[in-house]
Amino acid sequence: MSIPEVGLSCSSPASSGSDRRSIPVLGMGTGVLPFTPDQRAKMKLAILQAIELGYRHFDTATLYLSEEALGEAVAEALQAGLISSRAELFITSKLWCSDAHHDLVLPAIRQSLRNLKLDYLDLYLIHWPISLKPGRCHFPLKSDDILPLDLRSVWEAMEECQRLGLTKSIGVSNFTRKKIVELLDIARIPPVVNQVELNPVWQQNKLREFCEQKGIHVTAYSPLGGQSLSLGRNLVLESQVLKDIAEAKGKTVAQVSLRWLYEQGVSMVVKTLNEERIEENTKIFDWELSDEDRHKISQMPQYKRVSVRSLLSAEESSKRLDLPSIDDMDED
Repeated sequence: MSIPEVGLSCSSPASSGSDRRSIPVLGMGTGVLPFTPDQRAKMKLAILQAIELGYRHFDTATLYLSEEALGEAVAEALQAGLISSRAELFITSKLWCSDAHHDLVLPAIRQSLRNLKLDYLDLYLIHWPISLKPGRCHFPLKSDDILPLDLRSVWEAMEECQRLGLTKSIGVSNFTRKKIVELLDIARIPPVVNQVELNPVWQQNKLREFCEQKGIHVTAYSPLGGQSLSLGRNLVLESQVLKDIAEAKGKTVAQVSLRWLYEQGVSMVVKTLNEERIEENTKIFDWELSDEDRHKISQMPQYKRVSVRSLLSAEESSKRLDLPSIDDMDED
């Protein structure tokens, strides 16, 4: 099965049309937190199953601790002939906040490449528009460790990663319109991707429109909603609107959500280690939603799940904290 791809803007002033990159619209996320040792084998097996099913887009990050499992799966896939070369894959990793300092960016991407046993990434993202005090990669965050991001110096180092060939493209994650404007004002190489929380209950219409105007592709994480820690529920999978559409189409709620995202022109990374669901998620390309379906989804109440505060421990998130301006999230 072939998963469609969408083109990314040329990411360097010196790029020619032939340098245009494309990203598979359906990818596999590997952000299982906490990532325990027994999950490593499960993760590797799930990635191999995904490659067999036609997945070519894999998303990891320093924070996830899944880079080594992904690297092992890629090596085994090559050895088994599931893919003929590493170039068939689109692999994204992310700079964690404790490394979001000018002098730590290059060491961080090189460590990611060592973990993955790869020569280059296809895409390297700033994970959040904040910094943490330099040190170990820990989660949940401690509020005392959060620092403003020196965007100019960090982005200069990100650009150097691309110039050195350590990554084909660079981008950002969890950036608002305001932060993107700030970045575009100083960037020599503009970001090609903004990866954000995006699904039918957090549609990000204004942010998506803005990114399209700026030539920045949007990738959705939490495309199936994820568990809201504050509500203890998954508002996507529990949506009666989506359940009704799914029943009428003979599809699952997850497939309806992913199909809606596909029709919005974004790519998505879906996190599951379940073989049946890995395959189920691919079956969204040979049917479409009706205009009535799309209208009903457009009217769904909106709820944002992920913020800087949500990255803190329960004890710290209950405090009255003056968090960085990233919590001024784009509202639709």
